[in-house]
Amino acid sequence: MAALFGSRVRRLRTAAGLTQAELGGKTHVVSTRITQIERSSGAKPTLELARALDAVLGADNLLVDLWPYVYREAFPDWSRAFMAYSERAVSIGQYAAHVVPGLLQTEAYARAVLSVGLSLESEEQLEERVAARLGRQERLGSSDRPGLWVVLDEAVLRRPVGGRVAMREQLARLLEAAAERHITVQVLPFDQGEHDVMGGSLTVLTLPNGTEVAYTEGAHYGQLIEDPAEVKRFTVTYDRLRAVALPPLMSLDMIRSAMEGNDRGANVPSRSERRRLAQEQLQQSGGGRLRGGGERIPRRRARP
Repeated sequence: MAALFGSRVRRLRTAAGLTQAELGGKTHVVSTRITQIERSSGAKPTLELARALDAVLGADNLLVDLWPYVYREAFPDWSRAFMAYSERAVSIGQYAAHVVPGLLQTEAYARAVLSVGLSLESEEQLEERVAARLGRQERLGSSDRPGLWVVLDEAVLRRPVGGRVAMREQLARLLEAAAERHITVQVLPFDQGEHDVMGGSLTVLTLPNGTEVAYTEGAHYGQLIEDPAEVKRFTVTYDRLRAVALPPLMSLDMIRSAMEGNDRGANVPSRSERRRLAQEQLQQSGGGRLRGGGERIPRRRARP
């Protein structure tokens, strides 16, 4: 993708009748930087530079649109594969232990989350990460948008990431998203106790051909699972989390309560009552249900 980006810059520069030095002057970089970009050598172009090149060369956002793909080349192979799968998925199921999933983050919340970590090197890099994350959210509003089902650990609601104002805005965003017919939000309360995905997050993607892949992530690692037998284990685990989480309406009550700053949140039913309500909810939504022993009953395909 870096080579494609570079060839487009070279073609546009030539068509504009500019030398590398002239283009560098107009975009406030040295001519050798333009050479590196056109030869896809050296550091990848930043988002700010992609925007400047696009404006100077009159590329009508072509270079800006290409930039996310260039940016991803810095990620490990498994991470790029997961992003590619995510863009094709018809259904996305996520469990988040610590922070709101990227697809539902506000800009302020995303900036706060991405501003911490050992790999962050500059403010410019932070802005690039925020732009890339917000860009991935655009698919939720597209014609081929996937169904999104998110289970949030209660800790996600209680930790004021970015401060109280940013957190309140983020909680409001969750309520707004949950009102969309293709998005479901549940909360897994503290009193549920231990479970199989403690300490990390889990994503299950369903692809257009019906196959599934899973992705697990911690603070400093990620793992893409493609083996069908392993994926099945994670889909059952995810179904169990949905079954013991609060039903959607009660989950929204807890989110509203967290917004209002109440100490405990909504009235939380017992585990057995939650399981009964969740079984009904899963059946009504077309999702699978679990027998008492955890065996998964084949589910009907979810509505688009």
